[in-house]
Amino acid sequence: MTIVLCVTGSVAAVETVKLARELKRKGFQVKCFMTDGACDIINPYSLEFATGEKVITKLTGEIEHVKYADAELILVAPATANVISKFAYKIADNPINTLLLTASGYNTPIVFVPSMHQSMYRAVDENIQKLKKEGVVFMEPKKEENKAKFPSVDDIVLQAQKATSAGGLEGRNVLVSAGGTYEDIDPIRGITNRSSGKMGVELAKEAFRRGADVTMITGRVEVEIPQVFNHIKIESSRVMAKALEENLIDHDVFIAAAAVSDFVVEKNTSKISSSSDQTLKLKPAPKIINQAKEHNPAVYLVGFKAEYGVSRDKLVESAKKRMRESGADLMVANDVAEVGAGFGSDQNKVVLVDDEIWDVPLSTKEEIAALVIGRVAERII
Repeated sequence: MTIVLCVTGSVAAVETVKLARELKRKGFQVKCFMTDGACDIINPYSLEFATGEKVITKLTGEIEHVKYADAELILVAPATANVISKFAYKIADNPINTLLLTASGYNTPIVFVPSMHQSMYRAVDENIQKLKKEGVVFMEPKKEENKAKFPSVDDIVLQAQKATSAGGLEGRNVLVSAGGTYEDIDPIRGITNRSSGKMGVELAKEAFRRGADVTMITGRVEVEIPQVFNHIKIESSRVMAKALEENLIDHDVFIAAAAVSDFVVEKNTSKISSSSDQTLKLKPAPKIINQAKEHNPAVYLVGFKAEYGVSRDKLVESAKKRMRESGADLMVANDVAEVGAGFGSDQNKVVLVDDEIWDVPLSTKEEIAALVIGRVAERII
């Protein structure tokens, strides 16, 4: 699968060597086009080294703008005000704009990654809106220091994967909860759990790749949340429950991957003494997953059930019980006592339970996310 990476004369061109390498690691063949302005910032040899392909800096008798116009994706990163405005009015006076003009005739997916001063970004907004109406995708830049900055390389790769995926969730809104909640003991202390949020983030990424609009509600996590998601940050189980109540009605799928506390603490209004024994009073917290279908009866609900040191049959039985209680359509069950799996790990060993039971051997969380989201896509069509 070929991505044509078009590099223009923004200082963010220095990030494209890493971007090209990451795209290669994800299995893409990458062919680069560069403008003269980009060549003033980085040497074409650096991108030739990163991609293993000759870089196109001018058009020749090989008619490169036609040869690569029907690639799986054209990714303009970084995209300057100049290249955006010229494409908006179909001006073809350099290799990249000539390629873009040709590609638009093939309906090739095109993604722009703007990077420029904030005032320039505002000035070309009319041209950006014009291209969006034509089907061109624009990534939202990071707006810092009065600049519209290059997004993270990981976010750009994720957008590229979405543009080239088999889809299955286009037009769907997917809500994913992830991470651990934190319950106050007093104003400075609390109880939480070992959840890293990794599984939830991988599920959200896979849903995004499949074409969904993704919102994440997260507690405490140890991983970066992609900026391409809507993100709601919470702390306690009570606030998470409120956020879900407010957002669930607008979503087709809810993946309840957060490790929500089973207990809340009878909170002290002032700092408790550290010089004497203390007794904490724990009260059972409401099961948030059990409230999901009340807020949105039509939502496709994916739940998680973690046990510790139980047999496979006991694990399946526990998942089915939670499924009946919550009305979940699919349960993902795992034993967190498994060596090398569960909380904080990059791998897991799970059992998927709906009207069938699938045993998934020790796999990366990315691989498990692909299986789970694949099942969701099959069932909600």
